[in-house]
Amino acid sequence: MNRINQFIKSFGWPRIIIALFLISLFIAGPFFGVSTDMSLNDVFVRFGMNAILVLSMVPMIQSGCGLNFGIPVGLVAGLIGAVMSLEFKLTGPAGILAAFLIAIIAATIFGYFYGKLLNRVKGDEMIIATYVGFSFIFFMNMMWIVLPFKNPSSVQGFKGTGLRVTISVQEYWYHIISDFLKIKFTEHFTFPTGMFIFFALMSFIVWAFFRTKIGAAITAVGSNPEYARAAGIDVDKMRVISVIFSTILAAIGIIVYQQSFGFIQMFNAPLSFVFPSVAAVLLGGASVNKASIANVIIGTILFQGILTMTPSVINSAISIDVSEVIRIIVSNGMIVYALTRKAR
Repeated sequence: MNRINQFIKSFGWPRIIIALFLISLFIAGPFFGVSTDMSLNDVFVRFGMNAILVLSMVPMIQSGCGLNFGIPVGLVAGLIGAVMSLEFKLTGPAGILAAFLIAIIAATIFGYFYGKLLNRVKGDEMIIATYVGFSFIFFMNMMWIVLPFKNPSSVQGFKGTGLRVTISVQEYWYHIISDFLKIKFTEHFTFPTGMFIFFALMSFIVWAFFRTKIGAAITAVGSNPEYARAAGIDVDKMRVISVIFSTILAAIGIIVYQQSFGFIQMFNAPLSFVFPSVAAVLLGGASVNKASIANVIIGTILFQGILTMTPSVINSAISIDVSEVIRIIVSNGMIVYALTRKAR
């Protein structure tokens, strides 16, 4: 009994309830004509598409900068890398590697100034980050129209200038990661091995980074900035490094998402990734000042599992589309839960 109580206390009732709900959806699915293998396929694909975006939350949380509501800064860097790769008409591995490289350079620059700004608003990082993310998106909306892109696949066809709202990567680097060593179990279930390997690689980089001297210093800053300062750690510098790291991960994550989805989503599209990424890491057990890779994995599976199974099972059962309602309840509810509980 004590072990059960200890498990409930460590894992948390919100995660237990949502996990049980997700399991019940998988059990009920076949009774309403929902294919289990197709559902598993969708959950694994969604996990691979979104896991690195959720992982990008970890460095900023660990440094005490809070939840990265300014993730659009990194997403824009990823969009720049993606459209520049298409502009150079690079395909296959070379194309996506070029997208990663350009995105990392852009994310480093954006992350540096983003971090400098957050250092000036200590205590209000999450509020300011939200404004920064939204403002940066709308600023870039103007830039996507005026920047001199020329690739016919990217620009608007009716006038030849300005980028399209959605840009296909079908002829460039579509599924270049997803199809790497993929395993087809059934007609409707193909395991995207490449995306899981790539996520494992990025997770290892994050894990290894926080075991370096700089990583340990960042964790110390997030745990107790006054103690870290007394120990001779440059608090502001460590916070900036964590913001740059988070921004780079977000830029890489959106490119992984795009190669799986098949399209580069421009203009306001990055706004749709903010709350799901924040909610997923919180759902995994992270708080506003502590996060781990385990939190990322658990949260992404639960969150994407709910989003996958809800429309297929519940809509089939009651013939009413409530998927958006469930998404809003889960994402915003977990954010409220995390922000109102005591820090661990």
